[in-house]
Amino acid sequence: MKKIQILDRICKSGLVAVVRAETGDQAKRIAEACLAGGMQAIEMTFTVPGAHHVMEDLAKAYSPSELIIGAGTVLDSETARIAILSGAQYVVSPSLNLDTVRLCNRYQVPIMAGAMSIKEVIECMEAGSDIVKLFPGDAFGPNMVKAIKGPLPQAPIMPTGGVSVENVGQWIKAGVVAVGAGGSLTAGAKTGDYGSITETAKRFLAEIAKARSEMK
Repeated sequence: MKKIQILDRICKSGLVAVVRAETGDQAKRIAEACLAGGMQAIEMTFTVPGAHHVMEDLAKAYSPSELIIGAGTVLDSETARIAILSGAQYVVSPSLNLDTVRLCNRYQVPIMAGAMSIKEVIECMEAGSDIVKLFPGDAFGPNMVKAIKGPLPQAPIMPTGGVSVENVGQWIKAGVVAVGAGGSLTAGAKTGDYGSITETAKRFLAEIAKARSEMK
């Protein structure tokens, strides 16, 4: 799948599942629960033990038209390359690493570099980040997006951290292209309640659709 198609699907969906887990098996079950809830994109973080093996397994089990697999917590270009070779279709970093952005652009893989300030948002865009990850989102809230969008209406922002079913509508209405949801989405995995992840995914998508319809 081409880069522009991947970005288009992520933005149309509006939701990326940020997967953190204690084991690779748990991470895979979280991803499958999110998929069952209608989600199209997951971000497998490199804090998961053997994360690249989980990506390989998911890439073998699901086609890109079924599930878009991303790699998260990518701190350097070496990790980004491992992720891409393991089946990652996009790369997410908590901060801006120029070598990582260059590598992703070289292979035409979408890159989402992290930023915490307007200065960093500009630096991410100038470096070639396709989407700017506002992180940690709970340190700012939706009003930060509105503040950024004042001088930078063209900034494609995706907040991660502190995004919940209760506030996702506020984030969407503030002007983000998508949101990354972690603990508030995947909490059920801690007790083995993967069904709750599926139901929460459905609620997230419903709230995003509602917010977007109210903006028209």
